[in-house]
Amino acid sequence: MQLTDIGANLAHDSFDDDRSQVLERARAVGVERLMITGSDLESSRAAIAMAHENPGHCFATAGLHPHQASAWDTTLATLMNQAGATGDIVAVGETGLDFFRDISPRDVQERVFEAQLDIARTHALPVFLHQRDAHARFLPILEDALPDLTRAVVHCFTDTAAALDAYLSLDLYIGITGWICDERRGKELYEIVDRIPDDRLMIETDSPYLMPRTIRPKPKTRRNEPANLTWVLESVASARGQSIEHVAAITHANAARFFGLEGA
Repeated sequence: MQLTDIGANLAHDSFDDDRSQVLERARAVGVERLMITGSDLESSRAAIAMAHENPGHCFATAGLHPHQASAWDTTLATLMNQAGATGDIVAVGETGLDFFRDISPRDVQERVFEAQLDIARTHALPVFLHQRDAHARFLPILEDALPDLTRAVVHCFTDTAAALDAYLSLDLYIGITGWICDERRGKELYEIVDRIPDDRLMIETDSPYLMPRTIRPKPKTRRNEPANLTWVLESVASARGQSIEHVAAITHANAARFFGLEGA
């Protein structure tokens, strides 16, 4: 069984002491491919370096998370453009809008989101998207850009059925995390995940965040890691009434198609 984790923040400092062992544990449970998320200048550089160090296993994205939108500058834009031109990244992002915390001003988030969509268009790259409590603004910005974008995934989807239907109507891909394993917050997601067509579903850990609450025995650490993708897989398969093997196969194939890895 082969799996792809489409979103792992392995540049996070919580992995500094055992990053190689984390990668080994992931591969041991079948996580054959990892998309290392770039969410600011430092993590984007680190993601690219990890992809170079682990060819065929790790792949990089580069972008600026909406929380950090106020830090947007020419240095990061240049890095993203250069990496897009050389093939050092497989997607632009993490980018989008987050009105849940408003760490960066909303108008700045929107401007920086649009700038990153422009980079994706320039290099014909898919986009790795973040949206929380911002659907009403996120959707029209994305709709305007979609005709010139190759592909887009709403990563770590946790929104409503109506939002899901809107994204699916635009042929977006949907990334599901350990949120679905949370019997408290993830109940609605568990009930609607079967709406996602087989060819639009992908899975991710969003490590080190969103530890699946279904893990048994209960882990001693709160740090999530890619090896725990199997628990997300199990919950998604259960919610969809499909076999684990089927969900593993379709999500792995979808990720290869989305990120252009068929020949990797």
